[in-house]
Amino acid sequence: MLSSAPAAQFGRVILVRGSQARVGLLAASQMGLAEVRATVGRFISIRCAGSAIVAIVTEVSSEHLPPGSPYMAVASVDLLGEILGSGSSQRFQRGVTSYPTIGDSAELTTNQELRTIYTPARSDHINVGTLQQDPTVMAYIDVEEMLNKHFAVLGSTGVGKSSGVSLLLNEILLARPNLRVFLLDVHNEYGRCFGSRALVLNPRNLKLPFWLFNFEEIVDVFFGGRPGVPEELEILSEVIPLAKALYTQYQNSDRLGLKRVDPKTVGYTVDTPVPYRLVDLIAQIDERMGKLENRSSRIIYHKLLSRIETVKNDPRYAFMFDNANVGGDTMADVISHLFRMPANGKPMTIMQLAGFPAEVVDSVVSVVCRMAFDFGLWSDGASPMLFVCEEAHRYASADRSIGFGPTRKAVSRIAKEGRKYGVYLALITQRPAELDATIISQCSTLFAMRMANDRDQALLRSAVSDAAANLLSFVPSLGTREVLAFGEGVALPTRLRFKEVPPHQLPRSEATIATVPTSSRGQDLHFVTTVLERWRGATSAREVPNDPGFLEKPQLQPRTADAPMLQPSMGFDPDRFQLLKKPLR
Repeated sequence: MLSSAPAAQFGRVILVRGSQARVGLLAASQMGLAEVRATVGRFISIRCAGSAIVAIVTEVSSEHLPPGSPYMAVASVDLLGEILGSGSSQRFQRGVTSYPTIGDSAELTTNQELRTIYTPARSDHINVGTLQQDPTVMAYIDVEEMLNKHFAVLGSTGVGKSSGVSLLLNEILLARPNLRVFLLDVHNEYGRCFGSRALVLNPRNLKLPFWLFNFEEIVDVFFGGRPGVPEELEILSEVIPLAKALYTQYQNSDRLGLKRVDPKTVGYTVDTPVPYRLVDLIAQIDERMGKLENRSSRIIYHKLLSRIETVKNDPRYAFMFDNANVGGDTMADVISHLFRMPANGKPMTIMQLAGFPAEVVDSVVSVVCRMAFDFGLWSDGASPMLFVCEEAHRYASADRSIGFGPTRKAVSRIAKEGRKYGVYLALITQRPAELDATIISQCSTLFAMRMANDRDQALLRSAVSDAAANLLSFVPSLGTREVLAFGEGVALPTRLRFKEVPPHQLPRSEATIATVPTSSRGQDLHFVTTVLERWRGATSAREVPNDPGFLEKPQLQPRTADAPMLQPSMGFDPDRFQLLKKPLR
């Protein structure tokens, strides 16, 4: 049976200044053993008339104490909130309405008071671990506040960050079974963490047609991540709308031989998300080139055609250009498959990025970010989604000269406006100082794990409230799985320890799983041969055998069936999801 009796007296208030106070600590002989060990990071309760003010110790010092002082030390504390009422009617609220006065008694916060603070007031909370101060008290996170106002997990490599992400997402899926989750898996380590609840996508089973890419994104693909040549970009900007108009003409005509379409009358732009065929695009470029008499001008067209043909014929880009000349408006199929609508028991999508060509990873991320936001916008937030961005600093760098601009813009748009349309953002990074400060400032709940870099700590300090900033001195010394949690999702700035993640939910790099020791030369040769088969297969059009005795990777499993189309039974009007029904932004 837990006792609600107050703890032994810890000290007395000797100074009050705004949201801070100083407490004179009594001599050790006047305190219990637990109170003697009280130090930085501990919660204390200051007993006032009608309430108990909850504060956290940020500094303890015995310097400059006058001779004959009744105190052995002085503690600086931040005032965080207050507990009102008594007994079973106790409740906690943030902020302080009645400040302490000189001489008020200070005690270590009791177990019962900690439970009052951290026990959820409603069921929409998830249990992520225990308090560092008292491991018997569970640490709960408010899912509604955490999701609606975005969140971030920050920490150096090897501190348990990936395990913490797996824990948070698994708990969120349990609490919100109707929420869609889309995870960018940079290092292919989350494929096994979510079992049958997740669809794992990779270049072998992803279909992302090239015509879904906007102009900046398709230019990034054609030019291999390098800046485009202005003359070639001008040609592309003219022929892409024409190719779209030609495709529309093909689809709408019941007979051949219709008059030539004028793209200016159709109203398509280079960014309008409608299909077009690559053969039409190439034909338009070729036709224009044939009308030129100046040989030097024709070289520009030759170079552009060569770029397009090279990318189209590269097997690594098959996920984009497969059936590039067949046509067909598969946008509803792609969105349904990517974002799990309907979920069919798999509400989560894990996109493994390690297998994509490095030159187009940024543009692929830009496409899925942009489509996630646009779908939320045009569906009026009818299907809430959490977009989880691993290694976020790679896609939204603080240095504007680094990275792909449209990707940063897409992530930034979700951060700034996504919550209005049911698109929530989770950022995971080991270098927060390299992440765009505007984007991370939109995350109202932060989980900070061990970080030793001064720049990372400085950015974190600027992102939290003054009352919590003093806690950041703990960041370099946090243990594995230890976290400082700040913001809207937690009752108070809290030092907690993530609970153990079951073995089957632990993130593990696919490369780590693949390092199977071999004992004989024959097995070694088989191992190398199988690796080479898969290696060569990544850059060739032929199928590569999947040896079940070697690497049983989820991304090698063929896609067995296409995801069903959006159904009216879901409560959606399919016509609303045709982006051309509304003016493009």
